[in-house]
Amino acid sequence: MQGKCPDHSVLQHALRAVPQVSDESTVFQARGEDGGRRRSVLALAKGQLVSLSYRARVAALLGDSPLTSEAVITEVRDLLSHGEEALAFDTMCSWIYEDALPLTRQYHARLVALATEMGTPTSVQRLDELLVD
Repeated sequence: MQGKCPDHSVLQHALRAVPQVSDESTVFQARGEDGGRRRSVLALAKGQLVSLSYRARVAALLGDSPLTSEAVITEVRDLLSHGEEALAFDTMCSWIYEDALPLTRQYHARLVALATEMGTPTSVQRLDELLVD
């Protein structure tokens, strides 16, 4: 996993936060021993990892975004801190569109990729209108 995931330190932290899990190899090698307890930990850890990965990626996009309104940035961060990754992402994209902020093709591609992965394609609808060369 190391070297392939930009959020490796965030994921490592998440793994340590899950009861009975000390490192990623414990999670990914769990085979359901101990009456299924480890299987439950695996499912819980995977869910947390996906959520934390989305959280880290939305936070990175927010940091790179053209948004300048501190109120909007704070709102998106608050949503992230409450585990509302999809809503935070949608809010960020909505404000980018509402304020007609210019987007580079690279940044737009990152938004579209995350929207697709999160299953929220409507979040990025019409953002292509804001592309600059």
